[in-house]
Amino acid sequence: MCIRLATLDDIPALTALIADSVRGLSPGFYSAAQVEAALIAVFGVDTQLIDDGTYYVVDGADGPAAAGGWSRRRTLYGGDQAKDADDPLLDPHTEAARIRAFFVHPSYARQGLGRRLYNECAHAARDAGFNRLELMATLPGVPLYEALGFVAAEHVVVPLNHGVDLPLIRMTRDC
Repeated sequence: MCIRLATLDDIPALTALIADSVRGLSPGFYSAAQVEAALIAVFGVDTQLIDDGTYYVVDGADGPAAAGGWSRRRTLYGGDQAKDADDPLLDPHTEAARIRAFFVHPSYARQGLGRRLYNECAHAARDAGFNRLELMATLPGVPLYEALGFVAAEHVVVPLNHGVDLPLIRMTRDC
């Protein structure tokens, strides 16, 4: 399976991938209420990543098997529905590039696709002059990111709709 840049034409398939990934890989980490609230308020396609040419797709037999990207912008996590209009560029000499929006279809989980996407992103961030990486990990994603050398920097609780909270972990590492 090859990694390619995502396009705006991929948005419907990426939206379906995100929902399948979150619903399929979150049990045991998040409640059903947390999953559904997060799909509305937080998880979704960030079209700025696509526009910037920093979001990648691994195609499977029936659509995207995985997607993930990196960013030279301030936003740390969340789809278009969770972002402010202003998303300024980071300074690669003083700030960390963002690892963003990694989702794997449950039928492709634990087959190395997340690691392959990460390697693509880390290489591109290094080429852009960044020396540090930062991400906001979901609880199901923490084992992958720890295996990739990320360390927890901060535990965060994001308030969602109807009094539901979503625990996340901000993680960092050198490129």
